[in-house]
Amino acid sequence: MTVTPPRPATDPAPTREPGPVARALRAAPVPAALVVLVALSGVVLGRVYADPLLTRLMVGAAAGSVLVSVAARRLPSWLVAPVSVAALAGWTLLSLRLAAAHAALPGGLGEVTADAARNAIPRLLTAMIPVEPAPDTVLVPVVAAWLAGLTAAEVGLRAGRVLLGYLPPALLYAGVIYVVGPNADPAVGPSVLFAAVAAVGLAASARAADPAAAAGGLTPAVRLRLLAASAAGLAVVVALAALLAPVVAGQVDDRPVDPRRYVEPPRVESLDENPLIRISGWALHPEQRLLDVRTAAGSTDGVPPRIRLAVLSDYDGVTWRVGATYRNAGRILPAADPAPGATTDEVRQEITVAELTGRLLPAAPTPREVTGARVAYDPASGTLIRPEGLTPGLRYEVSSVRERPDPNQFPAANVPAGDAVARVLRVPDGAPEPLRRLAAQLAEENGAPYARADAIATFLAEHYRVTADAPSGHAYPNLTFFLFGPRNGGGQRGTSEQFAAAFAVLGRLAGLPTRVVVGFGPKADGPVRAADAYAWPEVLFDGVGWVPFDPMPRPDEAPRPVEEDFRPKPEDPPPSEVPPPTEEPTATPPAAASAPDRAHRGPGTPVLAGVGVGALVLLVGAVLATLAMLRRRLSRFRLDRGDPGRRIAGAWREVTDALRLAGHPVGPDLAAAEVAERAHRTLAEARAARLPDAARPADAARLFDAARPADATRPADAARPADAVGPAVVGAGANPGWASGPERGVDELAGLVNQAAFAPGSLDPAQADRAVAVAVGYVAALRAARSRRARLWWTVHPGPLRWHR
Repeated sequence: MTVTPPRPATDPAPTREPGPVARALRAAPVPAALVVLVALSGVVLGRVYADPLLTRLMVGAAAGSVLVSVAARRLPSWLVAPVSVAALAGWTLLSLRLAAAHAALPGGLGEVTADAARNAIPRLLTAMIPVEPAPDTVLVPVVAAWLAGLTAAEVGLRAGRVLLGYLPPALLYAGVIYVVGPNADPAVGPSVLFAAVAAVGLAASARAADPAAAAGGLTPAVRLRLLAASAAGLAVVVALAALLAPVVAGQVDDRPVDPRRYVEPPRVESLDENPLIRISGWALHPEQRLLDVRTAAGSTDGVPPRIRLAVLSDYDGVTWRVGATYRNAGRILPAADPAPGATTDEVRQEITVAELTGRLLPAAPTPREVTGARVAYDPASGTLIRPEGLTPGLRYEVSSVRERPDPNQFPAANVPAGDAVARVLRVPDGAPEPLRRLAAQLAEENGAPYARADAIATFLAEHYRVTADAPSGHAYPNLTFFLFGPRNGGGQRGTSEQFAAAFAVLGRLAGLPTRVVVGFGPKADGPVRAADAYAWPEVLFDGVGWVPFDPMPRPDEAPRPVEEDFRPKPEDPPPSEVPPPTEEPTATPPAAASAPDRAHRGPGTPVLAGVGVGALVLLVGAVLATLAMLRRRLSRFRLDRGDPGRRIAGAWREVTDALRLAGHPVGPDLAAAEVAERAHRTLAEARAARLPDAARPADAARLFDAARPADATRPADAARPADAVGPAVVGAGANPGWASGPERGVDELAGLVNQAAFAPGSLDPAQADRAVAVAVGYVAALRAARSRRARLWWTVHPGPLRWHR
């Protein structure tokens, strides 16, 4: 019989083992704290989203990742990660499917997932605030929340390092606050809750780890050590608070950094940056089918809206550009308050892309909801792009809000001023004086802003013609020729490109904030063809908004000559100056100076004169040699260095400098084709002057014109290839080499100059080499047609070194 020895009086009483429920309740606070800490990141990030879907998905990821680790706590540690990643894949696919259905995106789950995986990070950082929950904008937050929960659970629960397990949720929370940046109010409430939950979790973990301590069974030595550690920790916290509090307090009023400024938003192609140049091409192919439109019945009151493609607000004197900042947007676009007194109606259209190319997405102004296509949006202009580009058959639906301002407000409306509208008031340097005079004259006769704008539109509609074959171009020289060029030479006619651009430039010269819009005419249902494309100007008025104007002429009215209304006031000529009479020279020369004393020592006068003349000759020779060397270096710099566009521009400067050296300078108001015409005429006259009297034509310029095609003298031939220029002038007594050789390619060089100005990225080195060859040949031919003394002076003339460009 075994006798159990009596238990000593000092031994503690046996403790009762807790049951499963008690153990679960004791272990629950730490996993719950981890779930809440990770879920708070979704709450903070969800403040910049347009829908609570993201917050729900991140809360699900937080709960799922922690629960998977708790359920797999009895598995080996190396097996938990694969199990959790498999669960992550399932939750991610479910999240992407819910987001795709919420955003009404087309395509299967595989296509949506692949697109989101490729573009998730850049689209999230370039998305418009508020962000639309879509597959590409929820993928990264959901995956980050799951991974943070998995890491925190493994470190805090399996390893027992609760404080270290708080690090992944804390890093996720800090990253979320950085991504939100200044786009939401400070997250004071969630941050306080984050700290409180973390403290509760730490306290619960300490109590669960030491039941004896919870029962008060600590020895005095242990209690003393705990007290000392607590005092040391409190001292460290107080010291850190004293040091960091002033720094943190000083950052309270500072604006957080927005990480979106480090990521480039979606950009448009060069063709879309200036779609105004596409008007002339569409005008030549009016039957080209670009779109198909179907407007919902009853949404437009029977009046179909215009379809807007692009808004161009920036002008540099050469081209109008979009200059928009597009942000990835979801199905719902940010709304703007309508102007006071304006009536609004909803326009719903279904648009199918046919042969329209580029990235600009047509829509009736102003879009509020887009389904069927992923878009990027510019709130300033209200225009859309599809970052992937347009494809035939693309179908999407657009819901727009059309504003109709009160016309009674127009006459009394003022125009805004200041930095906010400086972009649409800017007039580039170099505006031709005729444009300034015309704008000033129209502004003088009409004081109110709306009256000025209406006067400009009326002036253009009454004096100019619309033609489909007018060449493209809206630079200062093109607009000057359009407004003041001779009718029989191609002037005073153009497409809507010239009408809209001329209105916008004249409006800015008259103090009106203007922009140019490219789009299509009103269409309710049916195909939208190239003939429907046109451009129109808009003016910004206070309290009204952007108001479109129509400067196009009426089809049943013949244009009146410009001279009837536009007569620049002639400037008074300066008074003639009569030179004072000069005295007649006397017949008797003055008395000769007495001869110098020849008896003095030193070199005589002939020696001194010879030395002086020699030094002067050497000095002049050195100067001439230096000038010739600098001229050669300038030519090599222009023709051999830089990209193709720069080399073509240098070749053009060589030709214009040659014309100026020949006594026929060209002004900045001439188009490239006009300069080429003057170059041909100058060479013809120079060669005719070098012919013997018997072989010289009676009128070289007239014979040269007669030998060229009838339309070769028009500035519209700037873009015509060189072989379209008329044949060389060969007539009775004329030199057969009259206009042969490389100089005939000046027309081709003019076309390359226009191409470099309007499409710089389309040039290649071969075209630059051709331009250099044409310029060198023409300059050599023009120099060879001059006298020997003129050729020498040509080589050392300092003019090209100092003439301003």
